[in-house]
Amino acid sequence: MKRMWGNFSERGRGKGENKFYVKTIALLLVVAILLPHQYVMASGASCGNGCSTYDIVLIGSEVEGMMLAKAAHKNGLKVLVLDPREKPGGQLIQGQMQVLDEPNDKRKRSLVQGEMKKLYDGYKSKNIRTHEQFTRYYNQLIKGIPLRSGITIKKVSMGKRDKLKTVDSITYIAKDKKTYTVKADYWVENTDHNALTGKLGVKRIPGVETVYKSKKPDYMAATLMLKFKNVNWPKLHQAVLKDYPLTNVAKKYGPGTYVDWNYATGFSNVTAKFKPNDSQLMLRGLNTTYQLNGKVIMNAFLIFDVDPANPESVRKAREKAIKEAPRVLQFLKKNIPGYEHAQLDGFPDYLYIRDYNRFETDYIINYEDVMSGKMFWDNVSIGSYPVDLQGTKSVPKGITLGKPDRYGIPLRSFMLKEYENVIVAGKNVGATATAYGSVRIMPNTALAAETIGIIIAREGKHKRLKQLTPSDFKRIHKYLEYSYRIKVQK
Repeated sequence: MKRMWGNFSERGRGKGENKFYVKTIALLLVVAILLPHQYVMASGASCGNGCSTYDIVLIGSEVEGMMLAKAAHKNGLKVLVLDPREKPGGQLIQGQMQVLDEPNDKRKRSLVQGEMKKLYDGYKSKNIRTHEQFTRYYNQLIKGIPLRSGITIKKVSMGKRDKLKTVDSITYIAKDKKTYTVKADYWVENTDHNALTGKLGVKRIPGVETVYKSKKPDYMAATLMLKFKNVNWPKLHQAVLKDYPLTNVAKKYGPGTYVDWNYATGFSNVTAKFKPNDSQLMLRGLNTTYQLNGKVIMNAFLIFDVDPANPESVRKAREKAIKEAPRVLQFLKKNIPGYEHAQLDGFPDYLYIRDYNRFETDYIINYEDVMSGKMFWDNVSIGSYPVDLQGTKSVPKGITLGKPDRYGIPLRSFMLKEYENVIVAGKNVGATATAYGSVRIMPNTALAAETIGIIIAREGKHKRLKQLTPSDFKRIHKYLEYSYRIKVQK
């Protein structure tokens, strides 16, 4: 622009040429004024005193959404994370859900891609097994991204764009008791308790009550992850091997019982004999990872009727489970080989919340989509996993409704319906109760979040997410594969 004005002032221009420059500059000014807001990212904007502006603001620090944050930050966008929890990390770090489920297609090929592959590679190679190792991974993931924990949302200000509602700004109270306001182009719900979407007046997708025929909204059980030390894992391994073939193992210990040098699953015939002192608790079949040096982490201790949006509900549930944990230990010592000298090894600060409210998105993935392997023009992830519905208090044992092959997960299932600029991440994905049983696992939705972060950075100067077309996605899928080694077409 400086050169254009300089040329315009030079001597020797004819009147016609001068008029041409005047018209050109006037046209540019008109275009700049009329250019729709949606084609301008927010990082260069100002929102007044006491207000900061970002391209993307995430509410919550669950690892899935942090994949979006990292991808966007790495590609030059201005990102902020506001976490209502006192400490960051969500289920992976505070809940210590460190028994990782892996999606594989029917040919046994892993579907883990993108940034999440680094975590799974470390997990399978035993380089990321302990809580300290997971924490180092997470801290490296979020490095350089501004994050404020312990915030309380005070006000959500609304606007409109393209006939849809928008979240314009959020005012929150920080740990320092001061009030702050932030504006953003996009907002991401990244908590396990609807900290943002619960305030937007949107419609809930019916949950597991539709499967278990409950009369009111119902949710799969939460879990207190159990940590043990002094476990003789080789003894456990050998004891199960002695009972081979697997038909005999299943008959003795329960269906799906399996032990190798890293993982142990099943034993439901054994755990069914445990009788908790509190009806809110249940010991289901074991899903266990051997960490190292006799240390084990176990996903098996269910807690029913936990409301993650109510801190008192979470606190009481955790306390009940911790109180019961010594009885679980004594039961395992008597009934599971290798646990004879085991000891409890501390407790996570939080629970693993696997299910809560999900709200309507532009597309809601259903059971038929999952089981038929449907692919979408706006795929942002490829998923798979058994349709695994954990129990509720009314139906405590849960059910499995089949094992799909690979299927697509579309961008539209992460775009909140009725809102132009609200993205949902992780377990907030738009899916029916049955489809959610498969879609919900971390690699499926983490890849989607990372992909969306890349797309916002690459496309945001030209189009909004909800304006992208099938033609756009043909181009997007090509650069995802060639520049990021992320393949989500089929």
